[in-house]
Amino acid sequence: SENRRPFRGGGLFAPFPSGGGWRKARAGSSLFLPLVLYCLSWMNSTISPRRHGGKKGKTMKFTEMPYTRPDLEKIKADSTRLLERIQSASSAQEQIDAYLAYEELSKEIGTNFSLAYARHTIDTRDEFYEKESDYLDEIGPALQEMGQKIDLALLGSKFRPQLEERFGTLLFTNLEISVRCMKPEIMELMQEENKLTSEYQKLYASAMVEWRGETLPLPKLGPFLQDPDRAVRKAAYEVRGRWFEERREQLDELYDKLVKNRTAQGRAMGYENYIPLGYDRLGRNCWGPKECAAFRGQIAADLVPVVARVKDDQAKRIGVDSLKIYDDLLLFPDGNAKPQGSPDDILAAGKEMYHELSPETKEFIDFLYDGELLDVLSKEGKAPGGYCTSFDLYKAPFIFSNFNGTSGDVDVLTHEAGHAFAFYRAARKGYLSSLMSPTMEGCETHSMSMEFLTAPWHEKFFGPVTRKYEIGHCEDSLIFIPYGCMVDEFQHIMYEKPELTPEQRNQTWLELEKKYRPWIDYEDLPSYSRGARWQQQTHIYMSPFYYIDYCMAQTMAHQFWLASMTDREAAWKKYLAFVDQGGTKTFEDLVTGAGMKLPYEAGCIKEIGAAISKWIDENPL
Repeated sequence: SENRRPFRGGGLFAPFPSGGGWRKARAGSSLFLPLVLYCLSWMNSTISPRRHGGKKGKTMKFTEMPYTRPDLEKIKADSTRLLERIQSASSAQEQIDAYLAYEELSKEIGTNFSLAYARHTIDTRDEFYEKESDYLDEIGPALQEMGQKIDLALLGSKFRPQLEERFGTLLFTNLEISVRCMKPEIMELMQEENKLTSEYQKLYASAMVEWRGETLPLPKLGPFLQDPDRAVRKAAYEVRGRWFEERREQLDELYDKLVKNRTAQGRAMGYENYIPLGYDRLGRNCWGPKECAAFRGQIAADLVPVVARVKDDQAKRIGVDSLKIYDDLLLFPDGNAKPQGSPDDILAAGKEMYHELSPETKEFIDFLYDGELLDVLSKEGKAPGGYCTSFDLYKAPFIFSNFNGTSGDVDVLTHEAGHAFAFYRAARKGYLSSLMSPTMEGCETHSMSMEFLTAPWHEKFFGPVTRKYEIGHCEDSLIFIPYGCMVDEFQHIMYEKPELTPEQRNQTWLELEKKYRPWIDYEDLPSYSRGARWQQQTHIYMSPFYYIDYCMAQTMAHQFWLASMTDREAAWKKYLAFVDQGGTKTFEDLVTGAGMKLPYEAGCIKEIGAAISKWIDENPL
């Protein structure tokens, strides 16, 4: 996406029902959408740090981690034996032991899935990992079905009170959600869905455009989309839009098939449409469509006017009478703040930042860098966007991104590193895999808050243009929220009305632009002007309904940031406590436990908007 925040927030493999885990690729997964909820989330890291990396031993590097294709028949046999142990147990302890053995079995499976995914996205042309991707797509539903049998056995256990005492009641709430996510009758639909999302990702990853005599991967247009020269910006948007316009029929067909496929899955599960199933697959355990609509309503009523004022200031600042889409990313007339130095300089500054931030982040960043657990340079064949996943066998997070010379390169070291830090901490707490991470809005709170809590060190990256970056980052975070809400409402409409034609879908997008971003003018740009901008947002194809989570998390990040301006040390302690809870509490409990307001609580958005508006007034460039 050319939107700054959707690009840099390209994604964590976030938690899913039945297992919470870390593996739902919102940036576009060829492996996991929406299946493999179990094989990727059965993790409980209990492996010795001396063997697999940590304080006392050498960290295993990413390139040294061996991949072994999961043997479906062997996994079935092992899982069946463990299921029989649970079903025939004569005591709660026997069931506990069998369940923990099941988690242990799954660690290796999940690590292999993550390795295959990461290596496939690093080079989508690699034939070996492309074949592994296809294979894992195929076996995922069978693994999920086996996991569901284990869940059902636990849920129906005569020892459930003792199991809840040992594991906590939230585990069983999550399991109840997970068993609503699939049944054998929809396995073929799930396999088809995976193939369609793989096709979309491969198409997007193949995007090469001609620019000034060069052939570039689409992400490398990023700097030109925010060039100070308006003609350059417009030309870059035209080139980008033309690539999507030339693939109009293919993109329309893929999405139409996905909507109809998911709708069929939802109806097969007994729902009117896909929406309840989509929410369950996101593991949402404390809020639903009603709260989501209330949040979007607050944004439209209380934040859109604030952002409209910010956009008006932007137009005056860059010297244009009215903003066009190709002005949207340029916040300053001489260009947006860019990091000072090479990618190596940025990575070195990131290490210094985390060394100074806290003892916890120092330990984390050393582990990450020593293990070479980042792949951040854009290159031909690499999948777009960014994400964070984990290799649970080694308690190791992994960051993927596409550096492009913009401030987004630094955001990778705050946003995606926020995800990685949260996993690194949780993996060392001994939590069950299903309690390793919170639901997705909680995970995005980890990452987006880290962007703001690292503010005292931004000068290491931006030097003399630090102030410009901070103002731009603040404005950007506000601007994003209405866009994210628009993406969410668009998806709700698409699945409420699966019969819509491509033209009607585009018209819906244009109507939502008027509600959430009335300042946007697409002019006559290819793809954009007919309302097809949404086809550039990978989440809409890959991860239905996983976008509002960013918006809710952004309001949480704003609250942590505002708190840090009063007492940075106290704000960090609150953040660390939020992170260290992993997924042992619901999002609502995490928020209230940290003394913050729920994003959908009445008045929350108005209060945040007023506070940030005041900060903008008091901190001019």
